[in-house]
Amino acid sequence: MSQQFDFGMVGLGVMGRNFILNVADHGFSAIGLDTDLAKANALDDEGQGKPVQGTTSKEEFIAALKKPRRVMLLVPAGNPVDAVIDSLLPLLDKGDLIIDGGNSFFADTNRRETYLSAKGIHFMGIGVSGGSNGARFGPSIMPGGDASAYELVRPILEAVSAKVNGDPCVAYLGAGSSGNYVKMVHNGIEYGLMQLISEAYDILKRGLGLSNVELHTLFAKWNTERLRSFLIEITAHIFTVNDTLSDQMLVDMILDQAKQKGTGKWTSQNAMDLGVPVPTIDMAVSLRELSALKSERLQAEALYGTAQKIETDQSELLEAVEQALYFSFIVTYAQGMAQLTDASKEYNYGVNMETVARIWRGGCIIRAAMLEDFRNAYHKNPDLPNLLLDETIAAQLKIDEVGIRKVVGAAIKSGIPAPGLSASLTYFDAYRSGRLPLNLVQAQRDYFGSHTYERTDRAGIFHTEWD
Repeated sequence: MSQQFDFGMVGLGVMGRNFILNVADHGFSAIGLDTDLAKANALDDEGQGKPVQGTTSKEEFIAALKKPRRVMLLVPAGNPVDAVIDSLLPLLDKGDLIIDGGNSFFADTNRRETYLSAKGIHFMGIGVSGGSNGARFGPSIMPGGDASAYELVRPILEAVSAKVNGDPCVAYLGAGSSGNYVKMVHNGIEYGLMQLISEAYDILKRGLGLSNVELHTLFAKWNTERLRSFLIEITAHIFTVNDTLSDQMLVDMILDQAKQKGTGKWTSQNAMDLGVPVPTIDMAVSLRELSALKSERLQAEALYGTAQKIETDQSELLEAVEQALYFSFIVTYAQGMAQLTDASKEYNYGVNMETVARIWRGGCIIRAAMLEDFRNAYHKNPDLPNLLLDETIAAQLKIDEVGIRKVVGAAIKSGIPAPGLSASLTYFDAYRSGRLPLNLVQAQRDYFGSHTYERTDRAGIFHTEWD
C-alpha cells in the first residue's frame, strides 16, 4: 500500500471511530487500526465516500501513512497504551509522532515521552473532551508535550476541534504531560459540577417535592441564563426521558450508585501532593464512593430515619438554589484552576490559564458560559493565583453568597445531604478569612510533638515547653 493517509488512529471504539470520521470530514485522509475486525469494518461502513480505511494489520497501517507519520491512540489508559506503543515501535521511523489521546495518568505520559524521545520518536499526551458526540463533531482538545511535534498535527487538531465564534477549542498548552494534566483537572472539575447539580436536584425533588416536569422546566430555563452549560442542558433533557421497561421516568429507575474511572481521584490525590485545597472535588469523589454503600445506607435509613420536606417559600428557595449553583460552580472552577496554576509551576509546564479557559468554552463536558468570565479574568491578570481574587467575579459571589447560605442551611435543617455545596461555601469562607484558627493546631502540634511554630509579632521558629 502506498503512503497516502495523513493521519492514523489506533483503537476504533466509538470514540476512535468518531474522531477519525471527524478528521475525514475536514479534508484529511485517515486510516484506523484495531485488532477487532468488526470495528475496522464498521469504520469502512460508516466512512463510505470519505477518505478513510480500517485495517487489522499494524504493518499495513504504518506503511499507509505519510511521513512523518502521525499516529493517535485512543485505547484504555495504563498497560494497553504501553503495549500498543511497543508493538508499533519497530515499524516507525525517527521523526514520527505518537499521540496518546486517552485519560492517561500524567506521570505515565512523562515516562513515555522520555522513553520515546531517546529513540527519536515524538510523543504527545493530549486530553480530548466531549464524549462520543464531541469526538464526531468537535471536541475540546488539550495537547501537551513536544512543541515542534505539535506543529505536525496542529492543522488537523484545529480543523476537528469545536469552535466558539470561529475560534478553535484547541491550543498547545505546554511541556511534558501538561495536556494530560489539564484534562485530569478538567475531569476533577466535572466531578464537582455533577455533584453540585445532583445536590440541587435532591433539594428540589426531596426537599420541595418538584416533579420531573417541573425540574425539566426549571433546568431548561437556567440553561438560557447565566448557568448555561452542557451539564445543565443535558440535566434538563434527562427529566423528559421515559423508561422503556416500565411506566416511570427513566431517571427515577436508575440505581443511585455512581461509578468512576479514576480521573477525579487522581485530581484530589495530586492536589494533596501539591498542597492545594480542592474540597468540592474531594467531596464529589467521596460521595461516589459513599454511594456504593447502598446496603449500608438502607440500614442506616431504617435506623435513623430520612430527610424531611423543606418548609419554606418555594419561589424564594428556587431563586436561592440557582444562586447556590452559580456560586458553587465558580468556586469549583476556581479550585481546579488554582491547582492547574500551581501544578504548572511545580512541573514546569508553562500553561497559560487564559488559554485553558478559552479552549474549555466549547466542545468539552464542562463548557459553560461563565468560562468567558474566567478567560477575561486571566487576560486582565495572567498571574492570578485564584479566580476568587478577580474583582468582577468577587462582585458576583458577594451577591450569590446569600443564596448558597440559605440553601445549605435549609438542607442541613431538613437532613438532605449537600456536601458539595457545603464544601464550596466553607472553602469560600476559609479563603476569605484573614485569620484562621490554625494557630491552635500549631500550638497542639508543638505541645505533643515539639513541632515548633512561628509567631505573629517576630520572625523565627519557636518551641515552648507547654507542660
